[in-house]
Amino acid sequence: MNNLLTLSALLLASPAIAQTAAPPPVVAAPPAANSMSEDSYLLGPGDTIEVRVLGQNDFTTRSRIREDGTIALPFVGDVKATGENSTAFARTVAARLDKGGYYSKPIVNVEIVSFASRYVTVLGAVASSGLQPVDREYHLSEILARAGGLKPDSNDEIVIRNDAGQEQRLMFSSIALGYADSDPIVHPGDRIFAPAAESFYIYGQVNAPGAYPTTRDLSIRNALGRAGGLTANGSQGKVKVFRKGEQVKLALEEKVKPGDTIVVGERLF
Repeated sequence: MNNLLTLSALLLASPAIAQTAAPPPVVAAPPAANSMSEDSYLLGPGDTIEVRVLGQNDFTTRSRIREDGTIALPFVGDVKATGENSTAFARTVAARLDKGGYYSKPIVNVEIVSFASRYVTVLGAVASSGLQPVDREYHLSEILARAGGLKPDSNDEIVIRNDAGQEQRLMFSSIALGYADSDPIVHPGDRIFAPAAESFYIYGQVNAPGAYPTTRDLSIRNALGRAGGLTANGSQGKVKVFRKGEQVKLALEEKVKPGDTIVVGERLF
């Protein structure tokens, strides 16, 4: 079912017994393909769920969990939902209905319709920054893909910080390979930041002078190519590099640093 994670808890029907009896056993449907396990997703404020009682259409309700963690249900009123998975919440609802005498040993089904309490925040040089819900286990590469990928001015580094303040720094070029050690699973509450690259500047006898992002391992030769190559009058022997206001002598294979200014002079005829 597209965009629908179904985590069902079925309470087995049995002959009516005293209200003080222990609740009946629970039979939970297996989680949907590619979803979190039923015990992995804890309900939270903002999540929308649908609660149904088998054969009782007058009970079926779909509602959003309030900020105080409760949801209003027919007959039983407000029920706390936060901190429970669907299996546990279905058991809670069934017990309330049975204890109140509304239904005898009801079969309860809970579906999570939309996820709002579990998300990661994606910021920086991505195509679409903002909140990304995590309704199952996602690798970092999947979250970046859902955010539209990196912008051209990104510096190829991704920073992940969790709620505890622990930080990871990974290179996007490694993440894209999909290896487990370089493409970790994200967790609710993680903040993912893609820094924009600082610029270098190139002027003189190149076809497209201006400012360009300084990507990792960018050489001066590559920088000339990024600026459209040399004009007919340009000379590789006339390339000057200025760093922090001073001219530095560098070979064409050496690396460009943020803030560098490259000036290409004219060839002598």
